[in-house]
Amino acid sequence: MSTIRFLRTFMAVARYGSFSEAAERVALTQAAVSFQMRALEEDLGRELFDRSGRLALLNAAGRELLPEVKQLLDLYDRMRLPQKPGPGQLAGSVAFGAIVSCMGALSKVVSELKRRHDSLDVRLFSGKSGELASKVESGDLDAALVVESGRRVASMRWTPLHEEPLVALAPPTAAGQTVRELLERNPFLRFDRTQRTGLQIDRVLRRMNVHVHDFLELNAIETVVELVRQEVGVSLLPQLMWSQWRTAPDLRVWDLPEDIGPVVRAVGMIERREHARQNITESIFKEYAALHQARDDKR
Repeated sequence: MSTIRFLRTFMAVARYGSFSEAAERVALTQAAVSFQMRALEEDLGRELFDRSGRLALLNAAGRELLPEVKQLLDLYDRMRLPQKPGPGQLAGSVAFGAIVSCMGALSKVVSELKRRHDSLDVRLFSGKSGELASKVESGDLDAALVVESGRRVASMRWTPLHEEPLVALAPPTAAGQTVRELLERNPFLRFDRTQRTGLQIDRVLRRMNVHVHDFLELNAIETVVELVRQEVGVSLLPQLMWSQWRTAPDLRVWDLPEDIGPVVRAVGMIERREHARQNITESIFKEYAALHQARDDKR
């Protein structure tokens, strides 16, 4: 439904006042937002924005259209509401996102839920935390498992799930007797600094006053871990909840020095405070948390 997506983008531009800001919120490029708004204007036969300067402010026609667009989107969301299911049954369609490290367990949870509830349709999407959060805020996703940003939006609800401590990861052959020596004396495999986790890692390195020798910067934790196994270098990463790094013979896990205090990344579910599929997103979250607890109890 491309027109619905265009209307959601229109609402984002109206709210944030520029194509560039709206692009960040709906996880599109600025060019894509500009294209969508031009296409919407052509379809409606009128200009909707005053494009003077760097801002994209609604003109009189755009302001007049705004409440009608909101009403239409609300109506569409109500149309997507599931029919009343039987007792104890979940029914309807939901779009749920997750960062890569959560996707495996989430897929198992959703597969089991769909097996038990014939009328339930769950579409899964993977991406970066910032992109997923923006899609939830714009209404393209109903909820997502993401890394906490520390930024609070009044219209959004954050439900914590678990915390993952940052650790140094190295092959057994890596040089160094302390974490600082380990990070400074070996090639450093850095996690993507455009992502929340990468920025957190960068801040920790500065707090430790460690000067690393950057060798590669990658955007997938699993890829970094595999390169560490292959003795390419060392890294600083969140210890993933489902990982078994500490028992792996080809990895060494080092806790961070106590003098910098505990450092963790928080993972949880983000969703809009009011949306039509909260019963489904709540069920997915509870099943995921139960699976996490069951695995944790086995350790």
